Amino acid sequence: MSDTGSGGFEYPDEAGYPDGTGTLSETQQILVDEVASDAQSGPGIEFYVEDNEKTRTFDAISGDTLLGGITYSRRGDEVTLIATSVFPEFRGQGVATALVQRVLDALRDEGLSVRVECPIVRTFVDGHPEYASLVARD
Repeated sequence: MSDTGSGGFEYPDEAGYPDGTGTLSETQQILVDEVASDAQSGPGIEFYVEDNEKTRTFDAISGDTLLGGITYSRRGDEVTLIATSVFPEFRGQGVATALVQRVLDALRDEGLSVRVECPIVRTFVDGHPEYASLVARD
């Protein structure tokens, strides 16, 4: 990952990020910073993850409140994690980190492989080599 000099990080264009240039948005950078930190204290908010097959998202839910989610697509035994989002009022509380970890653990438990398009998930996997075997090889 290389610094672009403008405060963002450059990712390969083929990853399909929203701006089409491979540069992270401010929101993505906040979540990347969260999952890249070494804090292992867990989320500041209790939540569970629900696979919403209708919207193709893994939703982080606390009570009846949606905190954020990870969009995905699925083809056979491979799940592509496309984008992670956390609503602004829940950022910086470990939600993104716990969400990514819980989704990856659930996919591993199901025996599925993962293709990573999301820079937040990519950052998490890069910092946690125990998940590397879950990532599909081309």
